[in-house]
Order: sequence, then C-alpha cells, then structure tokens
Amino acid sequence: MKMILIIFFIFSLLSLSNASVLDFCVADYTAPNGPAGYSCKKPAKVTVDDFVYTGLGNPGNTSNIIKASVLPAFDAQYPGVNGLGISVARLDLAKGGVIPLHTHPGASELLVVVQGTICAGFVSSDNSVYLKTLKKGDIMVFPQGLLHFQINGGGTPALAFVSFGSANPGLQILDFALFKSNFPTELITATTFLDAAQVKKLKGVLGGSG
Repeated sequence: MKMILIIFFIFSLLSLSNASVLDFCVADYTAPNGPAGYSCKKPAKVTVDDFVYTGLGNPGNTSNIIKASVLPAFDAQYPGVNGLGISVARLDLAKGGVIPLHTHPGASELLVVVQGTICAGFVSSDNSVYLKTLKKGDIMVFPQGLLHFQINGGGTPALAFVSFGSANPGLQILDFALFKSNFPTELITATTFLDAAQVKKLKGVLGGSG
C-alpha cells in the first residue's frame, strides 16, 4: 500500500510539472517588451504564420555608407522565436561593403557564407585578434560580447546568414557609438587618443554632434 501511494505521488508531481510547461511563447506585440522578452500571445490567437518568416528572401539595400545591409529576424520581427533563445539575420555586402566593429551583448553569433568572400574576425578580451577569409560554405563563430566585424573580401557581392543564441542579441556598433552620438568630442579624444579634427570629421560623416 505504501509503495502504491509513493507511485501515485510521483505521477501527481509529473502531471503538475507537465501542466506548467509552455511549448512556446509567441510574442504579443500589443503588450510591452521587457528584459525577458515579449509577453506571450494567448494560445487561441497563435497561428502557424507566427512560426514562419518570409523577410529574408530578397537582398537588403546596400546603397549606404557601409555598403552593407543586415535584415534581422529577431523577436521584434519574428514572433515565433520569442523566448526560444534563437534568431537569424541576412547579411548582404556589396563590393567594398563592411560591417564595422560591433558587439552583441546578448548572444554568440554563427556566420555561414552563402555567396562571395568575406573577411571576418573578432578581438578577444586579452586583445588577441582572430582573422579569417571565408568562402562559400565556410562558417565562423563570434563569442558573445566580443568586438567583431565582416568585410567583403572579393570583387563580387557577398551573402551570409547569421544565427544567434538569443531571440534578441542586442547590437552596439563602435563607430556609431563614438561618431553618430552626442558623445562630446573632447571626451572622445581623451579616451581614444584620436585627434579632435579627425573626430569632428567622422562625426560630420556619420551625423554625430558634440
């Protein structure tokens, strides 16, 4: 009798555990977005289209100063990945295109080259530099939070897809943080040892002030 009660108790716990498990948490864009992500859409309102994204099929616009385009499929664009710890983006690099030094504070990144040649690399926290020229089919990983970049290393357009270990990996581009912001010029020169004239020139190019 005692054994039967123990077995019944275990199955009761398992039932309660399974009842509390959510298969997914499709983003509810009508609710606020917080550090933990979007709130969950009510299951009755979830459709198969929440798990499908069709925004990465066409090239992005590379007619810009960096000659590059990144089309994200993060939780803000793709409700089905909310809470799943994954996301993806399309990277287009025109001839001479570059993704400047940047970090993703919330996730590691995996890059897969689909077309062309891409020179990519990252800087570790001990200031070691890891560089590689990647060709079609090559893959490179960029550890979470480390500065990294991609440059078109050939004479033709390049295409890659990047995946992240987060539905919202975050992004900070070093050049934009310095020269597309209102970071005072005198403080930039003091903290980077750059010449004030060069800082002002770069701010003029990227639209910064101060």
